[in-house]
Amino acid sequence: MIEIKLVRLPHGEGLPLPRYASEHAAGLDVTSAEELTLAPGDYRGVATGFAIEIPHGYEVQVRPRSGLAFKHGVTVLNTPGTIDSDYRGEVKVILINLGREPFAIQRGERIAQLVPAPVCRADFVEADALSDTTRGSGGFGSTGW
Repeated sequence: MIEIKLVRLPHGEGLPLPRYASEHAAGLDVTSAEELTLAPGDYRGVATGFAIEIPHGYEVQVRPRSGLAFKHGVTVLNTPGTIDSDYRGEVKVILINLGREPFAIQRGERIAQLVPAPVCRADFVEADALSDTTRGSGGFGSTGW
């Protein structure tokens, strides 16, 4: 368990803090701080009304809610989105309506999930060759699944 500091912004007053919907949920539900309608094909950064301070060595991933995707075709455009530990601005969720009908978002409606995750950093090292594997350079669909 990590602690993530949260500052509620003026337009976020009265909204619930991000929270788990069930005992074993991986993501914390986050709500919209505004009302808007997404026409089919439209996308927008939706305000949540808060900013967070993530501990160094962690990120928070922004993921879609399966119910919105299944019922309305509304999802997170850059999924999973990443909130870096040095970002201090308002958390916004980039939603897109891939459905056939306009989708109205109400203030306080659950729009996404936040999943804290550890970050493993890497250095890329230039090499003359890579080791051989059975798969080799086979790309999309090459494993037969």
